[in-house]
Amino acid sequence: MSQLADHITAFLDELRRGNASVHTVRNYGADLDQFLEYTARAGDPPLPAAIDALLLREWLGNLYSKNLRPVSIRRKLSSLRSFFKYLQREGHIAQNPAQFLSSPKIPKSLPDVPTEEQANRLLDEVAAGKLERPYPSRDRAIFEVLYGCGLRISELAGLNLDDYDRAEGWLRVRGKRKKERQVPLPRQAQSALDQYLAERHATADERAVFVNHRGNRLTDRGARGIVKLYALVLLGDAGLHPHSLRHAYATHLLSAGADLRAIQELLGHASLSTTQKYTQLSLTDLMRVYDKSHPRA
Repeated sequence: MSQLADHITAFLDELRRGNASVHTVRNYGADLDQFLEYTARAGDPPLPAAIDALLLREWLGNLYSKNLRPVSIRRKLSSLRSFFKYLQREGHIAQNPAQFLSSPKIPKSLPDVPTEEQANRLLDEVAAGKLERPYPSRDRAIFEVLYGCGLRISELAGLNLDDYDRAEGWLRVRGKRKKERQVPLPRQAQSALDQYLAERHATADERAVFVNHRGNRLTDRGARGIVKLYALVLLGDAGLHPHSLRHAYATHLLSAGADLRAIQELLGHASLSTTQKYTQLSLTDLMRVYDKSHPRA
């Protein structure tokens, strides 16, 4: 194994010790493995100290030649910057050659959000059992908790039995960097969760709320596949994904008059600016109504 590969392994280990999410570690690892493969195309990868800005620009040009989306290139650049920052901090390199690389600009766009009617129709059809599935109560609980609590899919998969306070109707949620928050369970979500837990079949020592057919923790990938399957079959919408329900949760709360700061806390956003994009969504809806309804529009 090359020295560069050893440093990548050590960097990913540090991310895990720092409570980075499984999703983050997986993406960083994939991005850095691709960079390692690129640098080794003509032989052994160079030593970290021999990697300069010119090599990184060549690698960046290679990414552009593959017609990757700007958001994908930005993420790979972010992975590389973090890795070289780690190497500099550990004393393996004197300067970070990635710090001055320019990231591609991403066109500003608002996420597609299901309307209240679409979201309720989807959840009602899931509850009605219109799709023949082996664990319908689990699937219903997944949808009710995702839309009713605005969870990320990784947060849903990470829920443990002792995170559910049945008496008070709260969930303890571990977000990014394992930051905890309390989220209230709406009545229908609590009802669906209680029904599922009464039927839950898990291995003896499994603490996860949501389990797969083997009785082990349902992964975020598995949960994502369940959501996409229902959305495709019931709504004919291949573009709806778990984060669509999180967007819907925030947008519908804001439209109903919820305070932006409260929504920030419920979503677990570190910055209010991240939450403010939902203000734009609501304004877009208002303008659509205006254009459709006002006689002078």
